[in-house]
Order: sequence, then C-alpha cells, then structure tokens
Amino acid sequence: MLHIHKLLSFFAEDVPAGDITTLALVEDTIVSACIEARQEMTLAGVEECAWLFKHFGVAVTVEAEDGENISAGEKILSLAGSVHAILSLERTILNLLGRMSGIATATAAAQRLASVVNDHVKVAGTRKTAPGLRYFDKRAVRLGGGEPHRDSLSNAFLIKDTHRAIMPVADAIRRAKEYSGYHKVECEVETLPDAIAAAEAGADIIMFDNMTPSAVRLAIAALTARGLRDRLVLEISGGITAETIHQWAGADVDIISMGSLTHSVQCADVSLEIEQSP
Repeated sequence: MLHIHKLLSFFAEDVPAGDITTLALVEDTIVSACIEARQEMTLAGVEECAWLFKHFGVAVTVEAEDGENISAGEKILSLAGSVHAILSLERTILNLLGRMSGIATATAAAQRLASVVNDHVKVAGTRKTAPGLRYFDKRAVRLGGGEPHRDSLSNAFLIKDTHRAIMPVADAIRRAKEYSGYHKVECEVETLPDAIAAAEAGADIIMFDNMTPSAVRLAIAALTARGLRDRLVLEISGGITAETIHQWAGADVDIISMGSLTHSVQCADVSLEIEQSP
C-alpha cells in the first residue's frame, strides 16, 4: 500500500499553482533524466517515487530496488518524459527518497553493529516519527532490516511510566489483558523490582528503559533465576545510538529500539540529472 493520497499531497504542497520557474523558462519537451546516488546507501522510497513519476506520465525504469545497498554514482531510476513534469516533481522525489533511504541506511548500519555482538537481537524504530510521515518512516525501517515497532497506539499495549504513576504494574497489566486478549502487553520498567513484578503479572514484553547495561544484565539474571526469561521478549530503549549500541547488544535482549532512527534523520544524498534534452 503506497498511501497514494499522501504522495499526491506532498507534490501539491510543493506545486500549489505550477512550477513557475520551469513554466517561464523551459518549453515542455521530452527529455531523458535519472535519479542517482551520491553516497553509499540502503535504498527506501523507490517504489513511491516511481509511482509518482508514472502518475504524471513519466516513463520509469527502476535501476535499483528498495532494500538494495548501492554505491555513490549508481542510478536508482531512469526517466523519460515531460521536462515540466520531471522538474516539477524533482524536489518532492528527492526529499522523500533521501529521507527514507537515510532511515533505511541508519537502520541497516545499527543492525550490523548490534549483530556483531548479539546474533539474535533486532533493531527497532519507535513512534518518534515526523507527523504525517509515519507510514514512510516505518516502511524505511523495515527496508533497512529493522522492526517498525508499534504503528500507532492502537496496535499493542505499552504500559509506560506515566501509566505506572497512576497504578501499580500488576494492576495495569491485568487491566490491559482484560481489555483485549488479542494484543501483546508490553511494560516499560526502570528498576529490577518493576521488571520482576511485570513478568510475574503476565507481561509479554519487558522494555528496560533508561537502565544501564549492568542493571539490565542483573534484571535478566533475576528473571532467569525465577524461570521467567524464556517466555518473555526483552527490549532495551532510551538514548541508544550507533556509537553505544554495542554496549546494549551484549545483554541477552531480543530488541533494541532507537528513536534516533526516525527523529534525527540524516537524509541520504540523491540527485536528479538531466541526461539528454532536445
């Protein structure tokens, strides 16, 4: 599902009444062009960008697919069509492709770093996405080899510190399970006692939030000693970056969630080049 209405709204935002520079300077003729990479990257957003070009009558050849790792100088899309359409779409295309590929590239890099230390851990995104772009941000995480985590507040229970400030962990987990038996119940914890309480109350996933690697290891050892570890998915979250991920991956956890993948995006460098004009 491409979220076509959003793709069209992105274009409409940039061209509310036509690209006046192109309209004033360039006769509308048929040209050849390409989108290419200016750096090594993991691609994401190719499908969306190809659809946008095709929707506006531009012939597209996909040279590199979503999820593919490519080098600087490689072509991503080859184009043939109206120069007005191609130039009017340029910035919308490059913004979307650059952002999504930047997220996918960062995700793939983080996953590689974590896997060196822990062969079963999975890097995940969070809901710290740009408003209106969540679908695209999370799709980019998937294409980078990561887990998207919750798409929305409706997907799964996540009992946070704000919930625990209102009621005890055991009561919160009980109420969540009574509300729906079809959704996983995840509980965020910050101390060893809370981790044990959440596990004993029946949480499916324990999220160690803002705990040190040594504190996480102690908590896991305590859960293991009580025979609780094997039925739990264990997650670490809280300020983890590519520079520190190896410290966390060394603990026996299943998921490392990183808000930085989507809230601090470094866009990948992509460009549009006109190859042939009349």
